[in-house]
Amino acid sequence: MLNAGGGLRMDINTLITHYGYAALVIGSMAEGETVTLLGGVAAHQGLLKFPLVAAAVALGGMMGDQLLYLLGRCYGGKILRRFPRYHTKIRRAQKMIQRHPYLFVIGTRFMYGFRVVGPLLIGASRLPPKIFLPLNIVGALIWALLFTTLGYLGGEVIAPWLHDLDQHLRHGVWLI
Repeated sequence: MLNAGGGLRMDINTLITHYGYAALVIGSMAEGETVTLLGGVAAHQGLLKFPLVAAAVALGGMMGDQLLYLLGRCYGGKILRRFPRYHTKIRRAQKMIQRHPYLFVIGTRFMYGFRVVGPLLIGASRLPPKIFLPLNIVGALIWALLFTTLGYLGGEVIAPWLHDLDQHLRHGVWLI
């Protein structure tokens, strides 16, 4: 983007429009809720398209959980043995996985504190990949649609604050 003087113009909206979907995929692999809510806000503002935001965060969330699941399948026993004081809780979670695999795989995405450890435990419990993968996809889609929608609906409240933030960032760049 060029400004009137012929120089490069970079504002937060331009960055979001150009790199938003990639940032959503990467951001939702690790910490998804905040990134997904902000993606919904960006969709509300017309910077990104709602279906593509939901698809990007579903993809990132699914990939992140798939990697953690595979890590759990390969190294879960070794990793979990490093936390002996949680042995009872780990055993309880593994029993729940065996009794209710469908509910646990989809639900772990929505359990605070289980976002990272949940897929690792599921992998360590030896739940077959042919069961985990489709449930992971379904859970990622439900989660992505829910949090993108919440961000979109919250966009009306957050938008004025983001506009002010953009103005402050521009002034900060000029000072530097």
